[in-house]
Amino acid sequence: QVQLVESGGGLVQAGGSLRLSCVASRSGFTFGDMGWYREAPGKQRELVATVTSGQTNYADSVKGRFSISRDNAKNTVYLQMNSLKPEDTAVYYCYAKGRYYPKYDYWGQGTQVTVSS
Repeated sequence: QVQLVESGGGLVQAGGSLRLSCVASRSGFTFGDMGWYREAPGKQRELVATVTSGQTNYADSVKGRFSISRDNAKNTVYLQMNSLKPEDTAVYYCYAKGRYYPKYDYWGQGTQVTVSS
């Protein structure tokens, strides 16, 4: 069973920065997509950013403020979050999809990010 373990969440003032990390329990080279989703109270889980073979994809709401990267040798995906806003407050979940059939989806347990105004 693959485990994804997030870290780096916390409480920050608006305009501040946080860096999330997610370490997988197996080689990063065995995953296709890796990324981050978030879920705010009363809202559906939404995509924040993904990275696949160097190609990145961002939600419009975070473009220019967040940056995703991955280090396959360290089995890790990162999310650098700058210029944080109160509306970024959510539980952030790490996500990974297997590269090879059957391409299972894997999720971390989530890490809370709270941005105060």
